[in-house]
Amino acid sequence: MLDDFTSAAGGFREHELRARVLAELHARPFEPISGSKRLLHFAFMTDHDAAEKAQAALAQFCRDRAAPPPLAGAKHHRVELSPTILRWERHGEFVTYTYEFPCDDETKRENPAFWPAAGEFARVMRTLPQPGPLIVAVDLDLAPEARVSDAWRRLFGQNELAAAEVSHGAAIVATDFRSDVFGFVRILVLNRSLSELEAGALTQRLLELETYRTLALLGLPRAQDLSPSISRIEGELPRLIGGMSEADGLEASRALLNRLTALAAELESGAAQSLYRFGATKAYYETVEMRLRLIDERPIDDYPTLAAFLSRRLTPAIRFCAAIEARQDNLSQKLARAAQLLRTRVEVALESQNQHLLSTMNERVRMQLRLQQTVEGLSVAAITYYMASILHLVFEGVHQQEHWINPALATALFVPFIAFGVWWNVRKLRKSHPVD
Repeated sequence: MLDDFTSAAGGFREHELRARVLAELHARPFEPISGSKRLLHFAFMTDHDAAEKAQAALAQFCRDRAAPPPLAGAKHHRVELSPTILRWERHGEFVTYTYEFPCDDETKRENPAFWPAAGEFARVMRTLPQPGPLIVAVDLDLAPEARVSDAWRRLFGQNELAAAEVSHGAAIVATDFRSDVFGFVRILVLNRSLSELEAGALTQRLLELETYRTLALLGLPRAQDLSPSISRIEGELPRLIGGMSEADGLEASRALLNRLTALAAELESGAAQSLYRFGATKAYYETVEMRLRLIDERPIDDYPTLAAFLSRRLTPAIRFCAAIEARQDNLSQKLARAAQLLRTRVEVALESQNQHLLSTMNERVRMQLRLQQTVEGLSVAAITYYMASILHLVFEGVHQQEHWINPALATALFVPFIAFGVWWNVRKLRKSHPVD
């Protein structure tokens, strides 16, 4: 029996998913960051096949540069391209590429932030094929606070700037969550006293914050598209319910039921198409809230914190998506109840109609039975008459030879027996072919 065990802890046989579950706890680890750095972060929407192709392209990219390729089924990979570092991550519906560029200290003194332009660095990304539609592009600049001074306040639109002290005051983060002329959302991190690991954790959380913030908002256009249809169904449903009391006859009820079914099908089609998107929106928003809690914000001057900025703009959009989902569910239940009531009404009308039809059929059967009995009586009389006539002719012929036979008397004596025989055979025939 020992052959059934592997080299797992204690020599016990492992669950087939144990390794994957343990590996997930260590997926996407924080990478220590030292000194001034420029990070360009891209996220592309992909399905399963596109993600597989992206991973295969990354593997070939690594082999061409004599770097280790990602393992089969890997969810993240880090490539040293000296002096650039590429971090690749695979998620459920998107993949991300994060390029880390070192910044020369002397250059940073002359051009304190976001120099050179992100477009200069972005050319490196062209060496890998685009795996899908671009959804996120972030330009994050990590620099010492002493070298940037107060110049960071002029790098963003003053009316849309969000800034805060983070990591217990060890750094300042500033952004306006708007894309620049190169299509990047710029985030500035001013390092006061972050350790290398803290800097890596903070930058990764900020990149994830922008990624999940964008993905969470993908549910908003879908909710806006569904809103007119839901409002129209909500307006039509009371009229249909009111028409139920005025509908006269089975056909009118059927017409109402067909319309209710059509509305339910339209609603359920939209709900089915939006089910995943609204669920993902909720999950992404919860991740955004968690990342905001982890960076531990403190307000600076009169600037709103990142959490306050997003709460004012992101939260209403998420609530709108949740409201549309709730309206779908509530309306679906109302349509189901109305359809059930109308279906019950149609079934009652059908039962009444069927009962009337059965009564009519029973009456017809009774009439048929009476007619059949009448026909049988007439048949017995007619057949008896014809057989007696034939028998009378026989007696007439016999009388020509045997004068003592009286044809009329002989025929009269045989008529009861003929009638009984005919009646008996007709009755037997009727029993062998009963009327259903």
